[in-house]
Amino acid sequence: MNRPALFAGLTVLTLLAAVVPIAAHHSFAAEYDRNRTITVTGSVTKLEWTNPHARLYVMGADETGKTQEWDFELGPPNGLMRNGWRRDSLKAGLRVVVEGFRSKTSTVVANARSVKLPDGRQVLAGSSFNPELSQ
Repeated sequence: MNRPALFAGLTVLTLLAAVVPIAAHHSFAAEYDRNRTITVTGSVTKLEWTNPHARLYVMGADETGKTQEWDFELGPPNGLMRNGWRRDSLKAGLRVVVEGFRSKTSTVVANARSVKLPDGRQVLAGSSFNPELSQ
């Protein structure tokens, strides 16, 4: 293979690699409804410490009393650590109250705004909701 063709091929691959993460990330408004808030009280079943967003699973009841396993999107792990979280901050079985915004497409998915711990402390969940961008 000649050098110009190799250079062109590497350039295309580099550009594609840069575009894929951008396309994979979503905006808050595309997935969640800022006008449909939710409060769920229940027990942590799992905390996934993953990028681009950590996820918190809670078996609990919403304000209507319906109990099911909820899937809450949190902020990125790096942002959560800046807010005082650790990978082991929420262990399975811990009772929490999670406030957030409902998904536009799923009845059991939401974007968490805050998590209230049993001792009364409330921690920010690193929600991607930005009121200035959601007007």
